[in-house]
Amino acid sequence: MLKLARLSVLLPALALGGCLSFGEKTPPSLLTLTPAATLQPGATQTASAESVTVAVPVVPQEIATLRIPVRSSETNVAYLKDARWVEPVNRQFARVLSDTVATRTGRTIVGQRMFGEAGVSLGGELRSFGVDVPSSSAVVTFDATIVRRLNAPLERRRFEARVPVAAVEPQAVAVALNQAANQVAGEVADWVGR
Repeated sequence: MLKLARLSVLLPALALGGCLSFGEKTPPSLLTLTPAATLQPGATQTASAESVTVAVPVVPQEIATLRIPVRSSETNVAYLKDARWVEPVNRQFARVLSDTVATRTGRTIVGQRMFGEAGVSLGGELRSFGVDVPSSSAVVTFDATIVRRLNAPLERRRFEARVPVAAVEPQAVAVALNQAANQVAGEVADWVGR
């Protein structure tokens, strides 16, 4: 009798378990950004007044997610099905930016927590990082800010890259966004190095 009572409690719980979902289904693979310019293993850099502190860019809610926004108009945003970043895209972009600035300018990149106000401070807002359907392109827009030395005026400049997307599907979009992110990072590095 006791076994029957336990079974009567367990069966509804098991049936209900099939209806519950604790989060979204994970896609078959996660996407990541890779820098086109990387530092060579074993290369030593020394922090100096010419070092650069790169802050993780702030982002609007549209891209403060692991999903990839797809804009079909100025006011309509959806998210690409079965596509997720491995981590927030602003952190990934900061690493691409750091590697690109270090490689192109020869300057040492230091973390904010390590040195705070060392040398040049680079930050900004990643305004867009997704797909624009009307132009069939991946779009990366970064409003960069830079303070070149202590008590110097803040400079601000917008950088944008648009790369054609063959199909609005995860792999094609990831490749195009990676290319656009590296293009923007290269332009920012040239601006930092002037």
